Amino acid sequence: MYESLLVPTDGSPGTERVVDQAVAVATRFDAHVDALSVVDETAAATEYDVVVEGLEAEAEAALAAVTTACERAGVDAKPHLRRGRPHEEIVVAAADYDSDLVVMGTHGRSGLDRLRHLGSVTERVVRTSSVPVLTTPLSADEGHD
Repeated sequence: MYESLLVPTDGSPGTERVVDQAVAVATRFDAHVDALSVVDETAAATEYDVVVEGLEAEAEAALAAVTTACERAGVDAKPHLRRGRPHEEIVVAAADYDSDLVVMGTHGRSGLDRLRHLGSVTERVVRTSSVPVLTTPLSADEGHD
């Protein structure tokens, strides 16, 4: 059913839950994982190379965490670093890598907090992706008021 999973990550706290979910799906279906981290070009739109290098270092660390977890579970994984608008790059990457499923985290906001963050990366990916998206709360207590 699933041969290739795309796991976008920015290394946010709680990402381990998302990676665990992706590894479980990949193990169940003997699927390959493409780990993706996107350096936000709007955040990197600066002439200060130090800022860009810092963002890329964070992205590479996030990718290493995903690929290491996959390797420990015996799941084939490949890291990918891109620059651009995260939600757009995730959707494009899903097509480029022939992904069958995108597995990504959500902050599980509700009420007024959700309204303030309607433009979240995850929400935009869910709305625009032609590939199914499995969302996982970044922490165990999120989504509960």
